[in-house]
Amino acid sequence: MRVRSERRFGRVDLPKPVKVGEEYDVEINEVGSKGDGIARVKNFVVFVNGTKKGDKVRIRRKEVRNRFAIGEKTEPSEEESEE
Repeated sequence: MRVRSERRFGRVDLPKPVKVGEEYDVEINEVGSKGDGIARVKNFVVFVNGTKKGDKVRIRRKEVRNRFAIGEKTEPSEEESEE
């Protein structure tokens, strides 16, 4: 009987630190090549459309892939609403 390994193509499938539907307040630290803002949650890359470097936004995870997630802006973060 052959035992299935969690390794595929030399990489190990590790549990992701984020899940679809979770919300976070983040700061956009970088901009990707396609213009999406990039934030990090628990050192996991999250692309957020419609943001720019320095924005502080509340996001919700739409999709989680092996090496990154895609988020969408929701309501303004608490820091933005206080300004």
